[in-house]
Amino acid sequence: MADMDMDQNSNNTPPAITAWGIIKPYWVSEDRWRAWGLLARVIAMSLALVGLNVWFNHWYRIFYDAIQQYNYSLFIESILKFTVVAIVYILLSAYGTYFSQMLEFRWRQWLTEKYLRQWFSHRAYYNSERDGLMDNPDQRISNDLEALTRLTIDLSVGLLRNIANLAAFILILWKISGPLAFSVAGMHIFIPAYMVWAALVYAVLGSWLTYYFNRRLVPINYQQQRVEADFRFGLIRVRENAEPIAMYRGEEAEQDALKGVFGHIRNNWRLVMRFTRRLGIVQSSYGQLAIVFPYLMAAPRYFTKQIALGDYTAIANAFGNVSSSASWFINNYDSLATWRATVNRLREFHRVMQAQQSEALEPENANSNIQLNHAATPSIATRSLKLTLPDGTPLAPVRDIDITPGSRWLVRGPSGAGKSTFMRALAGLWPFGDGRINLPDNAQMMFVPQQNYLPIGTLKAALAYPSPAQAFSDAACRDALNACGLAEYAARLGEAAHWSRTLSPGEQQRLAGARALLHQPDYLFLDEATSALDANNEARLYRALTERLPQTAIVSIAHRTSVAQFHQETLDIGSAMQ
Repeated sequence: MADMDMDQNSNNTPPAITAWGIIKPYWVSEDRWRAWGLLARVIAMSLALVGLNVWFNHWYRIFYDAIQQYNYSLFIESILKFTVVAIVYILLSAYGTYFSQMLEFRWRQWLTEKYLRQWFSHRAYYNSERDGLMDNPDQRISNDLEALTRLTIDLSVGLLRNIANLAAFILILWKISGPLAFSVAGMHIFIPAYMVWAALVYAVLGSWLTYYFNRRLVPINYQQQRVEADFRFGLIRVRENAEPIAMYRGEEAEQDALKGVFGHIRNNWRLVMRFTRRLGIVQSSYGQLAIVFPYLMAAPRYFTKQIALGDYTAIANAFGNVSSSASWFINNYDSLATWRATVNRLREFHRVMQAQQSEALEPENANSNIQLNHAATPSIATRSLKLTLPDGTPLAPVRDIDITPGSRWLVRGPSGAGKSTFMRALAGLWPFGDGRINLPDNAQMMFVPQQNYLPIGTLKAALAYPSPAQAFSDAACRDALNACGLAEYAARLGEAAHWSRTLSPGEQQRLAGARALLHQPDYLFLDEATSALDANNEARLYRALTERLPQTAIVSIAHRTSVAQFHQETLDIGSAMQ
């Protein structure tokens, strides 16, 4: 899969990050001492469980010898010892899981904060969506980070525990299994500790078969994560746009679209089923054979009375531990495939974020030539500004203008001429084109789109956005609402709701006007920000803005001629350009 290949040969592309590059930062971060402390606890408890497993193996021999010898007192003593050790085993296992989960969450929290910073830095969240650079970043930040921390700790601690378990039980098996001697074609063959070699060969063969038949699970799991996220995103879009869908009677169209997306899940799931079936056959066959295989291998020495029943069961148990530990790969292949797919998705996230950072420092797109200059200038000025699409297709040029404090500009032109793109360029969101935009240092600029954004929470928080709610007094908020024709909401500042669903489009646009009155920006840009208002409410809102913000430069995009009375300057873009 092309999007899984992170190797970049271009000198202009940031180098691909490795799995270790994703894992390492937390373990050298400011939280490293707490992390290493928790990891040490988890490892210590895990190794203690290995020690108890060794004790249990010794216990098996004593227990079954007591049964064979009809030694009731030794039988009862063995049961009591087992009970005490089993309680310790249970506590160690439970608290090992508890500390492991604590470590997983602390690591996930640290990574989440880091990834959110990267996602919002240099407006990467916007640029990646605008340019279609990455699918479902929300899934990578939520699901993939959770899977990374959980699987990395589980697999790494499990591997360490299995290595310790393997070493301990190889020593035990080497001591108690004894040699195997036989003759073939007159040749005398002597194999010391033959059960050790049998267990290792058995595990290696099973691991190789697992990899051979199921190596495609990694890309299939990667694809499954992507299509599942696409389907979830489609469902979320229906929730967020429930009313317009209902107005259009678009239920059937939405169902068909979601069925189409789900079809990708179905097709990929068939591959998951096919290879999971293969994996299940290999693992089940391996597991079932492992039950009887050690007894078969140890049977010659038992039935020739070289070992007692206790030794026989101890050998079988030690063989099982050696085989299971050496079979770590086969037992964890599915988790390893998921982990690898998760790492690949996070590597892709890093690649896009690094590219965005490099783009911010030095644009790589040949069409990204618009220069934003911040200087001690009294106004916003455009010079030789020409806008294009990302592929270089030209839009209408923009004549040189100077937006001075307190000025009122109306931007006009036919749909598609590039009016909103002009606004994006002023906001630093559109680098495609040529020319220069001079911006005053430390100037507060507010851009209000046609569809206002309202965060979920209290009405006051929605009104104060992007500042915190406590940045403004309740009295100032009520005054702004009253000025914009929302007096009925003045008493509901503390009420929490999903305001983009609660308020009508017109009320949302008036709320955006009230937000501008609160923040009092130096430059206010309105992109069809009154399109949902009737003429009276539109006039009322513009009067409030022009009268209450006399030093604020207001730049409006509008198609209605009635808005012209509130502006003294005009910028025509497109066919009507002067």
